[in-house]
Amino acid sequence: MNKHQQEIAKAHSLINEKSRTVSQDDWRLHYHVMPEANWMNDPNGFCMWNGEYHLFYQHHPYSPEWGPMYWGHVKSKDLVHWERLPIALAPSESYDKDGCFSGSAIEKDGKLYLFYTGNQWTGPDQETDLKQVQCLAVSEDGIHFEKINENPVIDKAPDGDVHPFHFRDPKVWKKGDMYYCVLGSQTKNRMGQALLYQSSDLIHWEFVNILAKGQGNQGYMWECPDLFQLDDTDVLVMSPQGVHPEGDYYHNLHQSVAVMGHFHQDKGNFTSEKWQILDHGFDFYAPQTMLDEQGRRIVIAWMAMWESEMPEQKQDWAGAMTIPCILSIEKEKLRIDPIPELASLRYDPIRYQKLIVDQNKKLDGVHGDCLEMKVSIDAKEATKFGLNLRMNETGTERTNLTYYVDEEKIVLDRSKSGKGPGGVRKAPLALQNGKLQLHLFIDKSSVEIFMQNGEKVMSARIYPERDSTGIEFFSDAAIEMIQLEKWSLKQSV
Repeated sequence: MNKHQQEIAKAHSLINEKSRTVSQDDWRLHYHVMPEANWMNDPNGFCMWNGEYHLFYQHHPYSPEWGPMYWGHVKSKDLVHWERLPIALAPSESYDKDGCFSGSAIEKDGKLYLFYTGNQWTGPDQETDLKQVQCLAVSEDGIHFEKINENPVIDKAPDGDVHPFHFRDPKVWKKGDMYYCVLGSQTKNRMGQALLYQSSDLIHWEFVNILAKGQGNQGYMWECPDLFQLDDTDVLVMSPQGVHPEGDYYHNLHQSVAVMGHFHQDKGNFTSEKWQILDHGFDFYAPQTMLDEQGRRIVIAWMAMWESEMPEQKQDWAGAMTIPCILSIEKEKLRIDPIPELASLRYDPIRYQKLIVDQNKKLDGVHGDCLEMKVSIDAKEATKFGLNLRMNETGTERTNLTYYVDEEKIVLDRSKSGKGPGGVRKAPLALQNGKLQLHLFIDKSSVEIFMQNGEKVMSARIYPERDSTGIEFFSDAAIEMIQLEKWSLKQSV
């Protein structure tokens, strides 16, 4: 057993010790990918290989706090039911001794390659004292990975206006006979940018160009860039750090955005248009996409946020993934919809039609802490209406979603959601012919809300008491609930 495999075995020993007690926590999610124990952040290596979906993730197996990064690993046949696999990567070599940071996966010659950032701390300040290089590991069975002898395959940042140390998160793809890779970076004066590389064999890489560079209030570092084509549009998805709030936008510590534009392959640059926020809630970071065998562009993200309070850490775990979603473009805007496969978890359906709601109302059978719900509401004469989710009997604990008709704005308020961080997030949202369409997923300690058929999304971790399972509708004037469908959801993870 080489040093890499020894480090993986050591980590598994500790995870196995903790997993039994961790699994008893009331906040453990039922249909979202989580670590078996201890820390999780960014999704990595999201791909299809041999007809199955593989998802890797940043993982610290020794603590529920962030630490030297490993790659956890799960796989699925349907993006719903996930099987845990052994840890794929551990820091074991001089070039990655302080962490196997984020990256991606690609198939070549029947083997699965992981492309990741090797991190080394060179001093006490983690913002300035670091060296980052790009590395490869390979597997013949999609489970056990070995780092190649040629590592690091990119051993330094390119010359020019590129910060020499902050240089990470490779996302690789193939077009024609060439492999391409986009990397997160910043300028020497701390403006976010993305770099483009190309290779004929995955091992020997050539710097092509600065793909895109920020300006104004577009952040000091672009993490986890992902470039792909959707219909006839090129899309750059990334997580800019250091964007300052603008009105109702950019109130999380760091953001996740999509930029639509055009990738000029001959020049190696990307001309962009307007940024679009991917999620208007609290907890959505480092999204990564993949193209599946059905031709769908699937996205998944870390459902947490840096420096946010995570009450589950006291139970020896931290972090989760969002539900997988499908990206599409409609009227030059990106739409995000939950995958239809999640319907396989439904049971105990409840339905209501043409129901008038005035002031506050609870409905028989509409409650729970692990559910899916679709609601179509005609606002009629109301100026304010919405839902209280995960509410206790007295109403003192609740997660509040309110639509303001005159402002054309939706507001998610978790100031009374229970333990953990509070806060309010707002998003512009117009009614469609006077109607609001909501598609909600609640899971133990999370809520994900899709609005107007994927036009806007809000995701949040919440930490209510076990008995806070009520759902209440409210309005300042009569509204019509045109249709409501609610299902309890089975556990799949």
